[in-house]
Amino acid sequence: MFNGIIFNKGIVQNIIKYKKGLNLFIESSLKISKKDLGISISCDGVCLTLVSIKKNIKEFYLSNETIMRSKFRDIKKKDIINLELPMKYGQNISGHICQGHVDTVGIVNKILKSQKSVIFDIIIKNKFKKDLIEKASILINGVSLTISKITRKGFQIWVIPHTLKLTNLNKLKKKDKVNIEIDILSKYVKRYVKKK
Repeated sequence: MFNGIIFNKGIVQNIIKYKKGLNLFIESSLKISKKDLGISISCDGVCLTLVSIKKNIKEFYLSNETIMRSKFRDIKKKDIINLELPMKYGQNISGHICQGHVDTVGIVNKILKSQKSVIFDIIIKNKFKKDLIEKASILINGVSLTISKITRKGFQIWVIPHTLKLTNLNKLKKKDKVNIEIDILSKYVKRYVKKK
């Protein structure tokens, strides 16, 4: 479990592709050691298992299932990745409960400025739009945010300067892809009520 509060980023240094997946090598100052091998780390909102560490290079394996469900299908060297360690027992939840299970990939439709904040207008597939609730939490590239508005093609989020500074959201451009995990509470409660 994660809470979508990002303090660390990494840079993709190498990608080794296989028929059924790929190995991703990310350079980061994230404080972990070899005794942490096997832990899950949120990489742009995707829960990945740490398989090796060499100096500041962290290696992860991605299956084809993970690749096809996320923006990692278009991953490139030098891409900046948001990183978050799993939550510890007793830790404050400053964002919201996140699983690292990406629901879909969204596309940045518009980027608008409002004073010092930035509004991102994001398009998603219709079948996922039905699970969106205005003012509910949503995870974008591993960052816990709030849906400010539901639109005809998706939704909008407001991002404050502090969040922009600490994450890769400040690198987003029109037509860029983002990993999206819809709030599990709004998603599951809505499905439960629908079955009733």
